[in-house]
Amino acid sequence: MTALVHSLSEFAAETGRPDLAKRLEHTHARLLDPDVRVIVVGEFKQGKSKLINALVNAPACPVDDDIATSVPTSVGYGEEPSAWIMTREEDSSQAPGTAVERREVPLEELSDYVSERGNPGNERRIVSAEVLLPREILKGGLKLIDSPGVGGLDSSNALATLSALSSAHAVLLVSDASQEYTEPEVQFLKHAMRISPNVAAVLAKTDLYPEWRQIEQIDRGHLSEAGDVPMFSVSSDLRLLAAELQDRALNDESGFPALVVHLRREVLGRAELLHERSAIHDLLSVVEQLTISLRSELNAILNPEDTPRMIAELEEAKARADEFRGRSARWQVTLTDGIADLIADMEHDLRDRLRKVQREAETAIDEGDPGPIWDQITEWIDQRVAAAVSETFVWTDERSRWLSEEVAQLFSDGESALPAIYVGDTQGVLDPVEHMGGLDAGRLGAGEKIYIGVRGSYGGVLMVGLATGLIGLSLINPLSLLAGVLVGRRAYREDMSNRLSRRQHEAKLLVRRYIDEVIFQVGKQLKDRLRLVQRSARDHFGSMAEELHRSLSEALNASKQAAGIYTSKRDERVVQLQAQLERLESLHSAMPALPPMRQGALRR
Repeated sequence: MTALVHSLSEFAAETGRPDLAKRLEHTHARLLDPDVRVIVVGEFKQGKSKLINALVNAPACPVDDDIATSVPTSVGYGEEPSAWIMTREEDSSQAPGTAVERREVPLEELSDYVSERGNPGNERRIVSAEVLLPREILKGGLKLIDSPGVGGLDSSNALATLSALSSAHAVLLVSDASQEYTEPEVQFLKHAMRISPNVAAVLAKTDLYPEWRQIEQIDRGHLSEAGDVPMFSVSSDLRLLAAELQDRALNDESGFPALVVHLRREVLGRAELLHERSAIHDLLSVVEQLTISLRSELNAILNPEDTPRMIAELEEAKARADEFRGRSARWQVTLTDGIADLIADMEHDLRDRLRKVQREAETAIDEGDPGPIWDQITEWIDQRVAAAVSETFVWTDERSRWLSEEVAQLFSDGESALPAIYVGDTQGVLDPVEHMGGLDAGRLGAGEKIYIGVRGSYGGVLMVGLATGLIGLSLINPLSLLAGVLVGRRAYREDMSNRLSRRQHEAKLLVRRYIDEVIFQVGKQLKDRLRLVQRSARDHFGSMAEELHRSLSEALNASKQAAGIYTSKRDERVVQLQAQLERLESLHSAMPALPPMRQGALRR
């Protein structure tokens, strides 16, 4: 395939079509670097890093009881073992993602950069890390991504993991055999299935839990409700021990052979199929456009009496191509209107989900004193907001892909390669949102309680003492003291009730302010990404329209000029055109047949 692409690119350049040659250069680059990404996700301490180490039989990712991965780490193929980190410098003058530096670090020191212990809170501003190893399983372009643990899978940390799903060819959800799937894990699995078309589940640490088969059966029940998801029960420790002892039986017992077959057949195999289909589409498109120009000129020379009819047909085809280039083209209108509708629907969906969170939070606040448990309420709201934002991003990603497919269908009745657009990327969407403010816990010291009681009781003693003075009693008497106690107790209760109401009101204001800030910041980022969808699709289909227009224009001009060629040069030009067409036909015949899309194949 790479040789065919290179030969056709040279032919396009020789025939004066540098635009088609450039297109084939991109195709050539894609074939040379397929980059099949498999992201490994799951909660903290589920065995994700050790699973990758067992797959490649090397300590690629740091593993320890007190080490938690805090930076996404990819493991790919390299002739020599090496480790690299990508850091982002704080530079306000540059757009996000432009100031990323890649530098090599010792492989044995990688844990100091990618773990929570060596890099707490990612204080070194590391974007990601990369490990290259000479392993056979990685040779086909496979890249295993070790993602940070996502806490409860519905917390704000889950957004960073969801950001990688859109660009991943496959997802492995890892959960150990200590318990069945939790509700957040099932929900995250459903999100992953909607974003990535190839999802598998891995039950890890089967060697530690004798009842793992029972857990496997329960988890398979959850998976059957979520969809058709394969599941693999494995033991990373057994796999590593089997590699050390060269014990095939122990390796089979580890459960890894089935997982390796899945990665090679269902992930690498399907990705290779998609790369091949994409390359063949590009080749066929270029061959067709080059053939139009050459064959039109040859027919005009050999059949001059048929030239007027052929010119009329080319003029008509060129006029249709001009329509595709205009702003009023149907696909342009559909794209513009679709993005406008999608932005409006996205804003409504985001507001609706976050308003539900706000109502739930206000109901919880009204049911008790939010002061003493404000930290728990804040954490709960963060989790609910992150889950709502994730759902909106997944929904918007689905709608944007559907819109791109609709535009492609209008642009061409045949198959058209869609531009790679990932709206589901949630990386950093909540970074601009300020954390929810603090709230007074409402705890009073003994002195303040006494002061409130004395302040109320003083009025009661004075009031009743003056009244009883009319019947000859002193100001301080048993009745006035009793009244002071009762009034002081009532004053204390009223003060506590007023303080509680103020805290509840302040807590609701903090929640509303936080929700408004989330809507403002997340809505802005989603609008920007949808506009990127519009620009990417417009540029993609626009460039295809330009290529088609140029091909038809050159075919039309060649046909018109062929009539004016002198007889002495006509035979020479015919021989040249026939040779070029024969060469083009030989390249076309050398192309493999377009492979059929298998059921459930990747959509990219």
